[in-house]
Amino acid sequence: MASRIGTATARVIKSTVRRTLPTKAALTLTPEAVGRVKELMQLRPEMEALKIGVRQRGCNGLTYTLDYAKEKAKFDEEVVQDGVKVWIDAKAQLSLLGTEMDFTVSKLSSEFVFRNPNIKGTCGCGESFSV
Repeated sequence: MASRIGTATARVIKSTVRRTLPTKAALTLTPEAVGRVKELMQLRPEMEALKIGVRQRGCNGLTYTLDYAKEKAKFDEEVVQDGVKVWIDAKAQLSLLGTEMDFTVSKLSSEFVFRNPNIKGTCGCGESFSV
């Protein structure tokens, strides 16, 4: 059973650099993202990992979802980096391949940012994307 993270938002940034070779991990996390995921997981010690998925939403098609998760589904991809465990939903794996997950803080917001080389287009506000 997953529990939704209510305070985290996901923002999409289209990467201008196209990678021709996939990275070793399906997803890499910046040190800032690792730190924030650790903080979130400490708030819910009964949960095992942060689960990332995609769903149909927004004016451009897809948006990311971030949830707490207790158990890994059969086809979820597991990414472990610097003591942080992230599970990628099977439906999101191809659209996330080679993505960098970051966490940014500004005067007005704090949010996870995904730098995804697979994105073909984004909406004007940057919260939904197409691949």
